[in-house]
Amino acid sequence: MAWVVIVIIAKALKLEKYGFEIKAYSLVYKNKGVNSVLNRILNRTKRGIRVFADTSVIAGFIMMGFAFWFLLNNVSNFFVAQSEFSELTVLIPGVTLTSASSITYFLLSIPIVLVVHEGAHGIVAALEKIKIKTGGFAIFIAMFAGFVEPDEEEFEKAKKISKLRVIGAGATSNVIFAFVLGLILLTNPFFAMVLPEPLLSTFYELPDGVLILSIIENSGAEKAGLLANDIITSINGIPIFSPVDFPSLNPGETASVTVLRDSQTLEFGVEIIPSPEDPERGLIGIMRDNTFAYKPIMNFITWNDPNVSMFLLWLWMISFFIGIINMLPLPILDGGKFIHTIIDKKISDKSVNVAMWGIYAFTFTLFGLNIALSYLKSGWFTI
Repeated sequence: MAWVVIVIIAKALKLEKYGFEIKAYSLVYKNKGVNSVLNRILNRTKRGIRVFADTSVIAGFIMMGFAFWFLLNNVSNFFVAQSEFSELTVLIPGVTLTSASSITYFLLSIPIVLVVHEGAHGIVAALEKIKIKTGGFAIFIAMFAGFVEPDEEEFEKAKKISKLRVIGAGATSNVIFAFVLGLILLTNPFFAMVLPEPLLSTFYELPDGVLILSIIENSGAEKAGLLANDIITSINGIPIFSPVDFPSLNPGETASVTVLRDSQTLEFGVEIIPSPEDPERGLIGIMRDNTFAYKPIMNFITWNDPNVSMFLLWLWMISFFIGIINMLPLPILDGGKFIHTIIDKKISDKSVNVAMWGIYAFTFTLFGLNIALSYLKSGWFTI
């Protein structure tokens, strides 16, 4: 419905006169003045851009290696350490992104991430004297893309190292942007939700656990002997520091719940009850404190608005993961172009095509397996 509204507005405003291409399934904007803007920026920052361009080649290999390691390790965790398995999904507004807040944060983040990504491609292309014909963005119903369109002839004639610099620059800029934003967010309690150890305990004072505010009558928690003001420190051996650490529980099972009561550690076997809203989801039977009790050690920034905190957290997440995932060798991603550039001219064109399709097939299977295992573990989940 939102897409139909966008197309109708675009047609009504006659945006074709301003460089837009409007089709039933896409809205594309192209600007031919991008090259002159990039050259003006380059003239002021040439030395720094040259260092960044060289770094992008090395970073490209590192990010590609990290992406493969993460996906392979994640599949392994599903079978040998499922509690450490990270559930993945593709972010699509209206499909996997369904809450108004998630869609809003996503839509606000994407333009910033795309400008950083495509701007880096363009500025390094200008450094390598590769002309950019157009730059812009595209919307394919619920999918977003940004692009800079280099002169194909100049790009093909460029040295291999120049091509690698241009290709690697986009993902590298996203990850660098995420690191800078992450340093700022280390002063924010919300950032603790996504930080792994040992970073979490280094930059935050860890809470004892999650406070029980009250007990639901006739619940497993009441029958087991849990009390208000108990602090839950672990469930089934999983350490609990905040509400997001609570594991999924099945109705009818008995969970081992460890609490802190008057500085004394106690363990209870709690029968899990079904949720009134969703009978397939299990509840301990408590009302808990859902505030985030992590305290940043570097607390020189005051964060008063949780919406700002959540937006910056989404911006960090999308920038980092778009940078990393974009270096996977798939046809539509920079990683595919990166690998193709490396092996091109070293072997016959036929061998290059065979090798690339083999790499594409392996990468797609690995990525798809991570998505499939995520749904196998938790079913169809939305954000």
